[in-house]
Amino acid sequence: MGTIQALRGTRDILPSEVGYWQRVESVAREILGKAAYQEIRTPIFEQTDLYERGIGEATDVVGKEMYTFKDRGDRSITLRPEGTAGVARSVIEQNLIAAGGVQRLWYTGPMFRYERPGAGRQRQFHQLGVEVIGSGAARADAEVIAIATDILQTLGLRNLQLNINSLGKQQDRQLYRQALVDYLTPYKDELDKDSQDRLTRNPMRILDSKDKRTQEIAGDAPSILDYLGDDSKRHFEQVKQLLSDLGIGYKINPRLVRGLDYYTHTAFEIISDADNLGSQGTVCGGGRYDGLVAELGGSDTPAVGWAIGLERLIILLQQTANAPTSELDFYLVSRGDRAESLALVLAQKLRGAGFSVELDLSGSAFKKQFSRADKSGAIACLILGDEEAASQTVKLKWMATKEQEALAIADLLDKTVEMRQQIDSRR
Repeated sequence: MGTIQALRGTRDILPSEVGYWQRVESVAREILGKAAYQEIRTPIFEQTDLYERGIGEATDVVGKEMYTFKDRGDRSITLRPEGTAGVARSVIEQNLIAAGGVQRLWYTGPMFRYERPGAGRQRQFHQLGVEVIGSGAARADAEVIAIATDILQTLGLRNLQLNINSLGKQQDRQLYRQALVDYLTPYKDELDKDSQDRLTRNPMRILDSKDKRTQEIAGDAPSILDYLGDDSKRHFEQVKQLLSDLGIGYKINPRLVRGLDYYTHTAFEIISDADNLGSQGTVCGGGRYDGLVAELGGSDTPAVGWAIGLERLIILLQQTANAPTSELDFYLVSRGDRAESLALVLAQKLRGAGFSVELDLSGSAFKKQFSRADKSGAIACLILGDEEAASQTVKLKWMATKEQEALAIADLLDKTVEMRQQIDSRR
């Protein structure tokens, strides 16, 4: 019988990688907490209608990429392909706006799309996202962009490009949509197959095509910025000015349309120039979606947000940042029945005193245990043999200097403050 392997488009996040993920989550949690964003956790699956109404049936996500199935109650269920629609549904269902005014929310977790796997792109992937629901101010747009920039820069990323555009109000988009169809129709036979299909369903997505000939044709297409009404122009100018006030550089990209129907006004992406991400170099993307809450049955409520693709971000961190360092205080080796029993008790007492301790459970020779201690990243090694167990002592070896001393176990446990100071000074 053959071994069972992970499904295509899914992957295990191994212990050697988890440190990067924890670093991202820790930085994001701290920065978002300081900005008064609160975490929200929504279900991994929802009614399919939520995404058909919220994202748009004409989008590739709904039309081609969703994991949709019937449950035992014959209800159509979909694994979430993105986080915003579920958050908006929760805000409506739980009446959060009435209860607390503007909602600053953030989330993280797995999403699911049936697409071709590639570098930083999986069928089960992970996002970190923020949503500001209940504010139509340009300051909200600038704030979420600033927070995304803070997170990425704090993680050590540099040379990132912020691209911004305005998609205007719905009426602006309708005017532009018709102008775009009028321009593209004579080129229909030269467009790639997907773009030919989008010409009638979702023509703005043609601007995002990766096909070379389609890109050449789209290069001379009308710009949506020429079809913005006065309110849309005013909002976009305010966003640009606020970004300048914050010292955040940007590039206006009139071809930036994003992939979901709910976007209005500001759309933006933060792009990495990493070669191995290829066309998938977008690390963070988002924008304003003033019509989504109303589309899902709520009141007319403005909103803006973004999502960071964590797989892509982790690839960048692995290229540009050092691996997260171990925070292990002690590696505890032992040999012999009495020593091994005492080592377990000692490890638990040290953990209870606030130390991180890895207990070697192998029972192998001291030489092999010492070898694992060298690789563990621990600041110190604690050594227990039956001789030490009989005398209620332990040998402490500082890993960096190889200094070694014998301590009474009672003294070690009584002098935890002094021991913490020593460990921190050697870290």
